[in-house]
Amino acid sequence: MAHLLMVESWVGSMSRLLPRAVREGGHEFTFLTRDLHHYLRSAPEGVAHPLLGARNVITADTNDTETLLPQIERLHTVLRFDGVLTSCDYYLPTAARIAGRLGLPGPGPEAVGNACRKDATRRVLADAGLPGPRFALHREWAELARAAREIGYPLVVKPVDLCAGMYVRRVDDETQLADAVNALADFPVNARGQRREPVVLLEELLDGPEVSVETVSHAGAVHVVGVTDKSIGGAPAFIETGHMFPAALSSADTEAAEQTALTALKALGLTEAVVAHTEIKLTAAGPRVVEVNPRPAGNRITELVRHVTGIDLTAAYVDVSLGRAPDLRRTDTGLRSAAIGFLVPEHTGTLEAQGQLKEVDGVLELLLTEPGKTVKAAGSNNEYLGHVMAGDPEGPGARDRVETLLAELRSGLVVR
Repeated sequence: MAHLLMVESWVGSMSRLLPRAVREGGHEFTFLTRDLHHYLRSAPEGVAHPLLGARNVITADTNDTETLLPQIERLHTVLRFDGVLTSCDYYLPTAARIAGRLGLPGPGPEAVGNACRKDATRRVLADAGLPGPRFALHREWAELARAAREIGYPLVVKPVDLCAGMYVRRVDDETQLADAVNALADFPVNARGQRREPVVLLEELLDGPEVSVETVSHAGAVHVVGVTDKSIGGAPAFIETGHMFPAALSSADTEAAEQTALTALKALGLTEAVVAHTEIKLTAAGPRVVEVNPRPAGNRITELVRHVTGIDLTAAYVDVSLGRAPDLRRTDTGLRSAAIGFLVPEHTGTLEAQGQLKEVDGVLELLLTEPGKTVKAAGSNNEYLGHVMAGDPEGPGARDRVETLLAELRSGLVVR
């Protein structure tokens, strides 16, 4: 039995999947957080939160890494950790620094830091010769406006240090650019109390479908598990409305996406103890990296992979965090594809009713928000009203099945 240090977590599905993977692997974990109530608020009614299954729950200022590191060293002398992990993007650099300080398995702190900063990722990949969009980084309006004219509209405005698509916007002219920049300036602190970098990343708008490549790195080798496709909506935002694994691509496009992800991971130095989710646009000029996430995919993509291949990417994350070879053997699960679709609110108001499914054949998951909740029109991946997941035992038909199910659910959705 190994003992892992879990530094914060998301409050969504990964907050349940990761503790489960630790437990099913025969291990235990100590949970480290600056605010336990952040998680208790999200616990299902009448059900103990999985994070409370920790061997220890310790409160410390996880936002002050320099003070935290010597505290963890002292804890390590007593509790003896065998690995460090987190499922929260905002604490991936912290977990990497702790692992490095304690001499435990993990990706290099610099590699993780560069992957978690969108501007740093762009610079590293450009230096490595990997083709990408034209981009510019500025904080002052005059410089941003000039850079936008040089790149050319339409373009994409991004924060460098947020996730879930927050404040990522397409802009078609200078007026829209000003609106996007001002909205971002009004969000100086993220949801975890960390002060944001007051800079704005401008990127050339990339055409083509978007996919993600799911990989596992161990002992210097990067293993491709597969390629997931995604549907995007909510313009001018970029909201993920659904995914399917495996992506319905030609063999040439699949190989091109995989090779692009491998090149990006190696350029960043993410070849040790990391499960990664690399997002790529398949443009007319070839694959282009959108971003590299040095953690397992969110939005239940890890479950899509598990349903089709039998590979548990969350369990693989636990294994590599302990320096152990992950089990990436495929099994015949009876499914050839699995897809998920999200209910995305288009209006602000109160959720009065949800739709119902008449036919549940092939449904793997169904999660719906209870009526009575106050909702707002979605601007990121944080405002979903539920999801449905389904599989296809014959081929790549899971997405069509999910779209049919979503249409049923939307028909009864009432927000006023």
